[in-house]
Amino acid sequence: MEVSKARSAGAESSDLGIAESPADQETSTSSSSGPATLLARTLSPVQKLLFQLVESKLSRPITERRHKRICESFGGGAGGLGCELLKDLALTGFKYLDVIDMDRIEVTNLNRQFLFRLEDVGKPKAEVAAKRVMERVNGVNITPHFCRIEDKSLDFYSDFSIIVLGLDSVEARSYINAVACGFLEYDSEDNPREETVKPMVDGGTEGFKGHARIIVPGTTPCFECTIWLFPPQVKFPLCTLAETPRTAAHCIEYAHLIKWNEVHGSRSFDPDSPEDMQWVYSEAVKRAELFGIPGVTYSFTQGVVKNIIPAIASTNAIISAACALETLKIVSGCSKTLSNYLTYNGVEGLHTKVTEFVRDKDCLVCGPGVLIELEKSVTLKKVRLCFFLQLYSYNSYTFIAVILTVAGHLRFTYAVQQFIDLLEDHPRLLLTRVSVTHRGKNLYMQAPPVLEEMTRSNLDLPLFELMGGVAKDVIHVNGMAGKGDKKQSCLRKLRVVFRGVDVIADIDMAGGA
Repeated sequence: MEVSKARSAGAESSDLGIAESPADQETSTSSSSGPATLLARTLSPVQKLLFQLVESKLSRPITERRHKRICESFGGGAGGLGCELLKDLALTGFKYLDVIDMDRIEVTNLNRQFLFRLEDVGKPKAEVAAKRVMERVNGVNITPHFCRIEDKSLDFYSDFSIIVLGLDSVEARSYINAVACGFLEYDSEDNPREETVKPMVDGGTEGFKGHARIIVPGTTPCFECTIWLFPPQVKFPLCTLAETPRTAAHCIEYAHLIKWNEVHGSRSFDPDSPEDMQWVYSEAVKRAELFGIPGVTYSFTQGVVKNIIPAIASTNAIISAACALETLKIVSGCSKTLSNYLTYNGVEGLHTKVTEFVRDKDCLVCGPGVLIELEKSVTLKKVRLCFFLQLYSYNSYTFIAVILTVAGHLRFTYAVQQFIDLLEDHPRLLLTRVSVTHRGKNLYMQAPPVLEEMTRSNLDLPLFELMGGVAKDVIHVNGMAGKGDKKQSCLRKLRVVFRGVDVIADIDMAGGA
């Protein structure tokens, strides 16, 4: 879901539609004791960055701000948490919203996704959710997008000042995190450039548990910095599924992973197809009856196959409220923001806790990476040699003798530098056996042999050409780092800047993961 502007919260409001922050209010004097200064003095470094970001956004002319939007994106954007977020943000005063969701409404959604009705089953969630909220909240305008978040271009997301996530998968969060961090730029001292920071507010629920967090790329941990917070998905050994099933989940996965391929061959299973899901459910019931295992239901089959996490309406409401509040704080500067991860546990009683996680400075997504400045002529590996011989005779016999006897006249000139070999001597890298990728494309791979052969021809080409002729961009290199016997495999992020291609200001990109 994307949020762009907000409904007026007072008689004299900013164009964002919320009460203007102290930083946006004009005063008759520039005294250091003004309200904005007093508020700034109480903020942490992260909050000061957000305060300055909001101040710069709100200080723009109204005509310019009118075209800026605040983005809220969802993988399952109008699901349990998505419905709550859409409602909360509209009621908070955000006036222009976009909601993204690729799913259609199912009967099982109706117990907690309150924007939907029985007659809506089969319709796109985004379209119905947008319609319901606009019917209930005066003055709000919501644009639905019935598609995947990956279907939108980077230009679509670049318009927004803040991203609020109500996603239902690790993969979707990683994608949006990479998109937001891809807009981040650093100065020559590896400090994030304020105007390129795109804050995110992320929420998630699992049963009676949930979290809300803020992510300020380059300052607080991004999603990849704390990926370890998410437990690995449960996987079952195929031998257990095929021979000794013990649970209802084993029977369902047997029908899904083994029986489906035996019957349907190359046709892929579609988890969003009611017919395919019904077939898996029927086969799972037969398997469960054969081994005397109870508990196979249609809804449980959906949960296992689609990895659906049980959702509780009250948990969604609590986490949504926290996310909406943090969004309001960021865009208005009305109060301190969360620092930086809130957890909620309602399993036994009620427990909330705020933890301040630390950013990984070497993060391949939000970190600055290692700055490498190169000439346009630099190739990946091989060096073209220009050699000049001073000859005393044109006779072939004499020519050979000259080479052997007048080595002092033999001069070699390196016409092109080597990029991969350069990484071996770089004090912050010390990489050997390097493979190079750029925006998902393999420029050169050391292994396996088939990929090495396919990419070998790139070794003679200038890196500038292989990267599409851009003045600067991010590449990733994989290799062995360290010295002597202490080498280990590692992945490194490099900011490559080509000299003389463009007027390079004091900035360098960090994103593009």
